[in-house]
Amino acid sequence: MGIRMSFLWRAAALALAVVLVPAQAAITVVDLAGRSVTLPDKVERIILGEGRMLSALAVLEGSALPGRVVGMLEDFERLDPTGYELYRQRFPALQQVARLGRGGASFSVEEAISLKPDVAIFSLRGHGPDVNDAATLGRLQAAGISVVYVDFTKNPLEDTARSIELLGRVLGREAQAKAYLGWHRLEMDKVQSRLARVKQRPTVFLESRVGLVPGCCETLTHGMMGLFVEAAGGRNIAASLVPGVHGTVSLEFLLKEQPEVYIGTGIGNPASLAKGAASIALGAGVDASAAADSLARSLRRTGMAQLQAVRSGRAHAVWHHFNYLASNPAALQAMAKWLHPALFADVDPQATLADFYRRFQPIPLTGTYWTSLP
Repeated sequence: MGIRMSFLWRAAALALAVVLVPAQAAITVVDLAGRSVTLPDKVERIILGEGRMLSALAVLEGSALPGRVVGMLEDFERLDPTGYELYRQRFPALQQVARLGRGGASFSVEEAISLKPDVAIFSLRGHGPDVNDAATLGRLQAAGISVVYVDFTKNPLEDTARSIELLGRVLGREAQAKAYLGWHRLEMDKVQSRLARVKQRPTVFLESRVGLVPGCCETLTHGMMGLFVEAAGGRNIAASLVPGVHGTVSLEFLLKEQPEVYIGTGIGNPASLAKGAASIALGAGVDASAAADSLARSLRRTGMAQLQAVRSGRAHAVWHHFNYLASNPAALQAMAKWLHPALFADVDPQATLADFYRRFQPIPLTGTYWTSLP
């Protein structure tokens, strides 16, 4: 009897000890949509709402890219084929990553679920499923997939750092995220600290995706690269006319307002140049002379030569895809230097971009990412 009771007491004590051992706390993060998201214990399989996220993911994953990526959209290879090719050459395994569609409307929820991802990483807005796509969110959550929203386009200058910090927690790459955040603060401060004492801001017109469609003139204001104008110390002349993120203004408006500085965003490539398009060629695979020539040619469009900014040689272009890149402080520095050349005479945006690639990208820096009229 004594032996039996002793055994029962030991069994009860063991059971109690098991109960009292604290369970491993679930990791909960707050994403860029303000949602609390509980993550699985291990994040080993992820899908990307946009393929362009690979460049941001590389900040954290480095040479381990794309080991955890099991699915993504085709936007990266479609919108920036030369840049994507650099990643493909460095990581041939990208060819085996499932493609979930070309854009948001073609995103295949069924295939996404079949890949059994632990986490889906989507954008607040962009080319893939966004924060307004409640149906896709609901179906993925019902399948047990955690969904987190990041932002590299809606408010890139502020949300890029927040998104990298979030992804660092999601992927268990906090140290890599911390290193990037330190770099980001340092490079942003080179602009923000100096502009605090600037009183005169030149007027700027930002033309978006120059040459994509005939005519004039698509612009960005309260979002994407439209936000770079104010942050770089300029005054966006279309801000009061275009209340949203993007819109179109007339050539007559530009000729009447006469901005002091013109900045176009370039999405062209060597192939479009061969066809004689008016697009501005920038990005990987574009040399400096081709970029400058393409800007000059784009400004030969009707009426552009009559702009004060063009006549005074204050016409420039910057790569449109800085809308989506963690290297965007370099583009901000370039724009600040155009708007306030004396104030930023000692700032070297090209060195900033090279430093970003050296520290945070597993591919080399090649090509031209901004240009000016000679």
